[in-house]
Amino acid sequence: MLRSMYSGISGMRGFQTKLDVIGNNISNVNTVGFKKGRVMFQDILSQTVAGVTAPDGGGTQGGVNAKQIGLGVGTAAIDTIHTGGSAMTTNVPTDLRIDGNGFFAVGTGDFGSVPTYYTRAGNFTVDGDNFIVNPDGLYLLSTEGQPIQLAADATKFSISQDGKVVQVINGVPEVSTYNIAVVKFANPGGLTKAGGNLYEYSPNASIDPITDLTEWTPADPAKGTGSIIAGQLEMSNVDLTEEFSEMIVSQRGFQANSRIITTSDEILQEIVNLKR
Repeated sequence: MLRSMYSGISGMRGFQTKLDVIGNNISNVNTVGFKKGRVMFQDILSQTVAGVTAPDGGGTQGGVNAKQIGLGVGTAAIDTIHTGGSAMTTNVPTDLRIDGNGFFAVGTGDFGSVPTYYTRAGNFTVDGDNFIVNPDGLYLLSTEGQPIQLAADATKFSISQDGKVVQVINGVPEVSTYNIAVVKFANPGGLTKAGGNLYEYSPNASIDPITDLTEWTPADPAKGTGSIIAGQLEMSNVDLTEEFSEMIVSQRGFQANSRIITTSDEILQEIVNLKR
């Protein structure tokens, strides 16, 4: 069979994967804290028809390059692009945005039984027990890894840029002992998507922040973590112009590879029809 047919099949498969990622990006264009994906390709093994010949060194015979035929394309990586999304002002005190690097930590505060998750989505609310929670009911955690709970007699509260919770109790502002944690990873692309705008720790992200709380710091740009902006949300970093352009490229690439298969099929048909 013709090698070009299998190359075309691999190209169609690769561009189909790219279209899957683009479709997911577009569907999450308005998802809070969403980070877009990107597909990268690489060529796969090549068949060597003739090897390399080195020069003889005497000036009588020169070297000859190898003759290799490529066998198609493969998916090198599907990256998560952790660039900042646009800010949307809501003026809701529990809506938080990290202006810079880092993630909010959410969980139950019980590291032994339930894993801690990390998120850029800051659409938090206050539940019936005065805990700050995300839409799935997971607690927003402090730098000590504990859930953040407001005082029952607090009339209002605000959150400063370094993550301190300031509550007004009996008309007097009081700074809470809580500091909202901002967890920084050396390689945020190494985190694993867990759904619900959440990420899970993986060994390729950095050292395990659950067992080493020294990685949990207040928001401090000097330490590489961004400031916390209350009353704003970070929206998706999906650029529709870029996504639709990549969709056109993927569509034409898929079409071109399918044409390779039909052309190879026509050649095979001619070969079969040689004997009549």
